[in-house]
Amino acid sequence: MELAMIGLGRMGMNMARRLLKGNHQVIAYNRTPNRTDEIVKEGAIGAYSLSELMEKLSPPRVVWLMLPAGPTIDDHLEQLKDLLSPGDMVIDGGNTYYKDDIRRAEMLAEKGIQYVDAGVSGGIWGLKVGYCTMVGGTKENYEYIEPIIKTLAPQDGYLYCGPTGAGHFVKMVHNGIEYGMMQAYGEGFEILEASPYAESLNYAEVAHLWNQGSVIRSWLLELAEEAFKKDGKLSDIRGYVEDSGEGRWTVQQAIETAVAAPVIALSLLQRFRSRKEDTYSDKVLAALRREFGGHGVVEAEKK
Repeated sequence: MELAMIGLGRMGMNMARRLLKGNHQVIAYNRTPNRTDEIVKEGAIGAYSLSELMEKLSPPRVVWLMLPAGPTIDDHLEQLKDLLSPGDMVIDGGNTYYKDDIRRAEMLAEKGIQYVDAGVSGGIWGLKVGYCTMVGGTKENYEYIEPIIKTLAPQDGYLYCGPTGAGHFVKMVHNGIEYGMMQAYGEGFEILEASPYAESLNYAEVAHLWNQGSVIRSWLLELAEEAFKKDGKLSDIRGYVEDSGEGRWTVQQAIETAVAAPVIALSLLQRFRSRKEDTYSDKVLAALRREFGGHGVVEAEKK
């Protein structure tokens, strides 16, 4: 299947690679052309402006956006709506707030342009293991792009979630749960670090142990093991933890619908607090974000 990929960052580049390996034709565009040049060497067709991108796509065009949530997407859609034709389709695969999906779908519908929201999880490991994908929009549009989604996802790793916004809504809640899980792991390792047994424990070995049949085993613990192998006490990074929006939106949704979500809410507030203090649990969170998503960390001051 032919599609355009706009945005070749940590996720978009590897998604384009996975699609190329699945024998899809990818026309790639990035605001910085060196990223486009890189994927062209791997088999993609390069475009160096949005108008050139449209010219290289056959109608009905399918355009996949992998861009930061917020104004960047709106800026691109403002340009694309005048370049696309009725029957063309835009897929937003970023971490967009679901209410923005509804607004953007209505705006594009005035031009006869289809809109699909796709919540994508997999981080920098998605190229190898696949991207868990949650899709919102019309069932007809979902079925049309299913060959793309199937290539991106592992087996049983994608789901049609419902009408516009449903894909990003499910992904939002997914990330809220992720906040809570990471916080629990971070706090657990901090309790170990503050214990009389800290000097005798190897945290990489502890994380590995807990993944051998225990009830708290997970991919996050595998990543914790890898982080501790690189730096046994996480001494090279500060416990400074950013949030990319989805946790805030999950808590906001819980408030709007009067759902008690204390674990997710407190895990978000702990991230705010991490920017003023430097605790061991926050080092674990920062290390986990680096391992699964390639997110930057704040290096610890050299003593």
